[in-house]
Amino acid sequence: MKLSNFTQGKNNNFNLIRIIAALAVLVDHSFALLNHAEPFKPSLGISLGFMAVDLFFIASGFLVAGSLLTRQSLSEYVWARVLRIYPALLLMLLLTVFVLGAIFTSLPLASYYLHPQLYFYLMKCVTLIAGVAYYLPGVFDRNPYKGAVNGSLWTMVYEVKMYIFLGLFFWLSRFAKKQHVMLLRALILASAAVGGVLVFIHYFYILDENQSIRLFFMFFSGAAYWVLKDRVRLSGPIFALLGVALLVSGLLNQQAFFAVYQFSVGYILFYLAYVPAGGIRKYNAVGDYSYGVYIYAFPVQQSVAALCPGISVLALMGLSALITLALAVVSWHLIEQRALALKKRLVAAAT
Repeated sequence: MKLSNFTQGKNNNFNLIRIIAALAVLVDHSFALLNHAEPFKPSLGISLGFMAVDLFFIASGFLVAGSLLTRQSLSEYVWARVLRIYPALLLMLLLTVFVLGAIFTSLPLASYYLHPQLYFYLMKCVTLIAGVAYYLPGVFDRNPYKGAVNGSLWTMVYEVKMYIFLGLFFWLSRFAKKQHVMLLRALILASAAVGGVLVFIHYFYILDENQSIRLFFMFFSGAAYWVLKDRVRLSGPIFALLGVALLVSGLLNQQAFFAVYQFSVGYILFYLAYVPAGGIRKYNAVGDYSYGVYIYAFPVQQSVAALCPGISVLALMGLSALITLALAVVSWHLIEQRALALKKRLVAAAT
């Protein structure tokens, strides 16, 4: 069946995939924060955490572009993005800076609260436009992974930038009047194509991975799937073939895996998001806890590492996952869900 046959409504597996991806980042960081080798990276050239982030960006590009192309409202688009990202982010930052930081700083409390680095951290991270700060004065400075308070936030900078790019494309396309939808679709497809070419050039010829280009490609390849949803068929044999190709390339070398991975990860994601059905869909009744897990996991893991010197990787994973999931549940039900419910009222007020 065509991808477009599956995209009506919200009865899919995206919530489940995103929570698994967020927990995969937690698992990956459990190795890094204890200075252990990250799984998969030595053999595949990419860590489990980076693969999870790719899934986030592909899914985000697909769903956000789909919403914008369907509703054709820049005001609604902007409010939806702001309400999804910033209320929960702000609460997490306030708790991190004024509670967690005060607990774990090695400085006297008065010196900590008066330190300019504290307010630089807060203002830098709450905007996500010009990058993020990683260090609070005296916090986690005795941890195995010294100092970094929330290393996960770097991807949020690129997420916001992708939203801005897509919103800018929509605004520019409006000048084409009757052809604006066609122009927007063309801009999305061109961005995905250019991003893909640059990713391969950087990897095979410049011999590095530019993270901004990689995430740009992942986001707009997801958006391109929405644009081409009437042409993409979700097929079990194709899914199986790509899975086998991915497995075999991983056994060969990093270069082969890189090439197969770039071409196959999007298709595999959308197949898993839409085709498996039945009991697996019951997770949707629980809530979308992935964002909360993503933004709380790193500081929770650093806190556990500080409180439990010599903790094992497995124990850090388990204890951090329990605490982080509890915070994510509270964040979703008390902050995120309520913030999203304000969208219609704010859009109406702005028009």
